[in-house]
Amino acid sequence: MLNIAIDVMGGDLGPEPVIEGAIKAFKEKEFHPILVGKIDEIRDLVPPQFLDKVTFVNADEVLSMSDSATEALKKKETSIYKAVQLVRDGEADAVVSPGHSGATMSLATLRIGRLKGVLRPAIATIMPTSTNKPSFVLDIGANVDCKSEHLVQFAIMGEAYVRDVLKTQNPTVGLLSNGEEKSKGNEITKETYGILKNLDSFVGYVEGNNIFDGSTDVIVCDGFVGNILLKTSEGVAESITKIIKKNIRKSPIAIAGSLLMRRVFKILKKQVDYAEYGGAPLIGINGCAIVAHGKSNAKAIKNAIFQAISFSDSHINEDIENGIANLQENI
Repeated sequence: MLNIAIDVMGGDLGPEPVIEGAIKAFKEKEFHPILVGKIDEIRDLVPPQFLDKVTFVNADEVLSMSDSATEALKKKETSIYKAVQLVRDGEADAVVSPGHSGATMSLATLRIGRLKGVLRPAIATIMPTSTNKPSFVLDIGANVDCKSEHLVQFAIMGEAYVRDVLKTQNPTVGLLSNGEEKSKGNEITKETYGILKNLDSFVGYVEGNNIFDGSTDVIVCDGFVGNILLKTSEGVAESITKIIKKNIRKSPIAIAGSLLMRRVFKILKKQVDYAEYGGAPLIGINGCAIVAHGKSNAKAIKNAIFQAISFSDSHINEDIENGIANLQENI
């Protein structure tokens, strides 16, 4: 049975939705929850019938969002530090945290360590598309300044995740650029293109609109571009929802139409809801870390735990190491 360490104290909404999400996940899938936080505060939040199903690990401190990632390394009594340490010590297979994302990434990278051959771990996200299969984008913020060798490794790591965890057969990989032509891009993307063409899965440059049309499974960019892309997408989705609601209220005909379109709106909401995906995996570490949204509700936590289980049940880390070694031999 997989042991999943859960940072109960890190979320913006307090421990309640985190514990609720963990219990919901436990009801649906078999795993051992390790709840890390202030035991005196969290024990009473666990339903009595589940108390013998979970393990509590006490953490007297909570890392503040105002703390830097480097400070997180010094504060060894925080819930996120202790949750990561459980993975490092082999007492947990994965860590899930809705807390300080920078701290989670730094602690997981430095305490758990990188996979053999990996230069920099990357954080990734699943983006909704107009088709039934999502796009997988990385990096979305772990590395704002990248060299071509980093982007190449992101491609290998992303392909492995989509194949092993998302169960997509023969996934395709694209490099985000300002045009599809080979002459496009900056010096780093051009250099990256020259290396990635050795991958059978590589389809060349892709543009921003391809992220949402489902044409490419894995889309590679540096963390600076990726984070702007992520925040812009979240803002657009939220704005469109507000615009639709505002205009529907203005017309009785629109209100009647919205009732008929209720199922369509429900599907749209589900596709753009981050809670459906749970969290962002940090790929390239010698273990599993899922970075959940700070405002995660119980549903988001549940799905973040499901991601951690799927990741830990796969051979992704072994495939990443082999993929990097094989590419180095062929270039």
